[in-house]
Amino acid sequence: MGVLLQAFYWNCPSAENQQWQWWNFLASKMPAIQQAGFTAMWLPPASKAADLFGAPSMGYDPYDYFDLGEYNQRGQVKTWFGSKDELVALIDAAHAANVQVYADIVINHNNGGDATEVNPIDGQTRWTKFNPVSGIFPRDWKCFHPSCFQVIDQYPPFGGMPQLCHQNPTVYTAVMEYARRMIEDIGFDGFRFDYVKGFGPWMIKAIAERRFTKPNESLYKPFCVAEYWDSEVSIEDWLQLANSFNDNPVCAFDFPLRDHLKDLCDTYGYDLHGLLAADSVMTIDPDRAVTFVDNHDTTQDPTNAIIHDKLLAYAFILTHPGYPCVFWPDYFNAGLTRTGTSNGLDALIKVHEQFAGGACTNLWIANDLYIMQRAGIQQQPGLVFVLNNRGDIWQGASVHTAWPNRKLTAVAWDGYDPVQPADKYTGADGSIDLYASPRGFAVYAPA
Repeated sequence: MGVLLQAFYWNCPSAENQQWQWWNFLASKMPAIQQAGFTAMWLPPASKAADLFGAPSMGYDPYDYFDLGEYNQRGQVKTWFGSKDELVALIDAAHAANVQVYADIVINHNNGGDATEVNPIDGQTRWTKFNPVSGIFPRDWKCFHPSCFQVIDQYPPFGGMPQLCHQNPTVYTAVMEYARRMIEDIGFDGFRFDYVKGFGPWMIKAIAERRFTKPNESLYKPFCVAEYWDSEVSIEDWLQLANSFNDNPVCAFDFPLRDHLKDLCDTYGYDLHGLLAADSVMTIDPDRAVTFVDNHDTTQDPTNAIIHDKLLAYAFILTHPGYPCVFWPDYFNAGLTRTGTSNGLDALIKVHEQFAGGACTNLWIANDLYIMQRAGIQQQPGLVFVLNNRGDIWQGASVHTAWPNRKLTAVAWDGYDPVQPADKYTGADGSIDLYASPRGFAVYAPA
């Protein structure tokens, strides 16, 4: 499926001195993004947000869905990321570089209402009167829960903000028009849905099944991935509902796997059997798994961010099944890219694109040593991944691979002793001894 780049992080415009210019900044990075081998990028919410109390917003408190930085409201014309024209120019530059672009859309809740109203159903006063300057999708209490269309909302609210009632035909129509505009008029190729546990999966299914019109493509199916931050069981239950009789299945971010990867990187003596535990989307439903190491939410709390040996986690997701997502600061700011070497993210992204295809087979698993094989498919010849969780010695094992009488070369590696592992040769039965550096990994590929 390629490799996805999350092209933002929390407060990135101010952190990188790019306030109101983030779209232009990303456009300037497109040559590097293309050169790295990324095939898609995920942008932050592009609609005008509440910007309460004069503080710029990351877009997760939407006010006017149809203002992408073109109307003077909420204190400015641009969003914190830029103008509508700059957004369109960025998407055009990405497409010229053969990179798809996914929109982050927040359709659970709104913020920044222009006036309060008393909801006659429960007698509560809320900020539910919205009069956006775009003139599209004005809202009142009937657009939010509780509503005459659904009195009891079975889903949890978010942050105390009024929660949209998608059963209201006015809301449903506006959300579908918003999705249409983002694909057909602005040029996005897919969606990341924020906080999907807050509303019915049928709404996501309706968008996923919608056929859009794009240049030279009259029945375009958008890529869709959901943020359901919960246990694997809850995520799988949600996927079952969203994908039932859906001919454009939705994916989900693999939060359970990410928790195991944090333990691998930050917990001394982590048992590698945990990486294969049947409580991740990758293990249960790999075709629907978007795997990741960190994102804008996990890094907001410093205690939840991955601190140590993060390349171990990236080596895992970039060699295993699933659709891997690389976090912007990890690639551009953290010194993990190591362009021109075989010891960083650049090498691992190339490994994913050139070698990481075919069936996945576990060749060896112990508390501190894990060896996995991808058998290869079509133009991807396959690989063997060795992960050594011992911090003091090189470690390996004798395994049987799918390639008899073949040379295997380390195409990516790293660890406490970052020496290139020697070339190895399989026997007539495919057997071979493969090793990795202390607290490190090695990716071997058939020559």
